[in-house]
Amino acid sequence: MKKPIAAILIAASAQWASADGLKSLEQFMATAHSGRADFTQTVTAPPKDGQAPRPRLSSGSFEFQRPGRFKFVYKKPFEQTIVADGKTLWLYDADLNQVTERPQAQALGSTPAALLTSAPDLAALRADYQLQSAPEQDGLQWVLATPKASEGQLKSVRVGFEGDRLAALDIVDGFGQRSQIRFSGMQINPALPAGTFQFKPPAGADVLRP
Repeated sequence: MKKPIAAILIAASAQWASADGLKSLEQFMATAHSGRADFTQTVTAPPKDGQAPRPRLSSGSFEFQRPGRFKFVYKKPFEQTIVADGKTLWLYDADLNQVTERPQAQALGSTPAALLTSAPDLAALRADYQLQSAPEQDGLQWVLATPKASEGQLKSVRVGFEGDRLAALDIVDGFGQRSQIRFSGMQINPALPAGTFQFKPPAGADVLRP
């Protein structure tokens, strides 16, 4: 009798932890209209034959305002800025002094923040993603989001919460590349300056419009 009882308790606790993740996502979508945080990102490409994976590390700051506005400022190891202003997605590479400009609606699938910043509410999120509870890990509650459209660049996204605060994103793209983002010092609904999500290409920068 002990094994069945233990199995029931384990299953129940797993369902409880998973339910907390979905509840945290729902709370975040309902109340977090803007935010800012620092982040660290680890990108790991599928290893080549006979070679160990070589993670690439970067860090910077992140701001968002729903729906559809966000900014990633990469400070290390290279300076890059990604800005979505609601209509256009800008990518600026400081070393190359090069700007890539794309319509935001066509480029959202390639950006790690698109999942949570483009949707105005949970219902809109469910229209584009299948949301599934995931086991608690690393002290966080997780939700697995799988795009309903198979032709997109994202294969899956795990969203991690610490309480009702966004704490992590774990993204796998269509090429098997994994991007893990950890947020720290997350502030919810801060007063962001009016020009936070405005971008103007620096003087002399090459502007590409693929």
